[in-house]
Amino acid sequence: MSAASDPDTSSPATGAVDDGSATAAGSAGGAKSARDAFLPEGAVPLPEEPATPMHRRRKNRAAAMQFLYSWDIARPADPAAALATFLAERRAEEGVTDEGYYSFAEELVDAALRNMDTIDEALKERLENWDFRRIAKVELALLRVATCELLYRPDIPPVVSINEAIELSKCFAAAESRRFINGLLDQIRAQLNRPARESVRM
Repeated sequence: MSAASDPDTSSPATGAVDDGSATAAGSAGGAKSARDAFLPEGAVPLPEEPATPMHRRRKNRAAAMQFLYSWDIARPADPAAALATFLAERRAEEGVTDEGYYSFAEELVDAALRNMDTIDEALKERLENWDFRRIAKVELALLRVATCELLYRPDIPPVVSINEAIELSKCFAAAESRRFINGLLDQIRAQLNRPARESVRM
């Protein structure tokens, strides 16, 4: 086992300035991104990414979150094909030539979609005086990615998964969502049968 760490987190990138202004609506009026292509007409576009560069692992989490956000709205008939298109267009927009750059995002999305019922149930069980359906779509996508890591990625220390979800919430969600996200995820972490700050070899 190893101490709490996550690949690439030494790269400079902490997300956007924490001013609480980032919301699910993204920027108003801009050209439609290729990543929004399979969203229904009139749907809220994907959240804009911050100008501050993210390290690779966080960019992968952001991509997984954005895809799950879109998937929840559009429910494409072939999620695997939709994901492949989504990531290919993302690489093209960013000028990324490494086809494996978003492999971690693929792993997270695949695991999340295969285990979505269990992930959602884990969240529902810990909601107090709150309807699951009232969770904002962006916050739900963040929670699903992080819960997927907590439940199905023992190679990632739980505190890393939670901290990354909070950092991404600073970029994509409202300021008041952070305590909500942290509280739910920490309840799930507390019931895991593994150390909070160590990874477990798979």
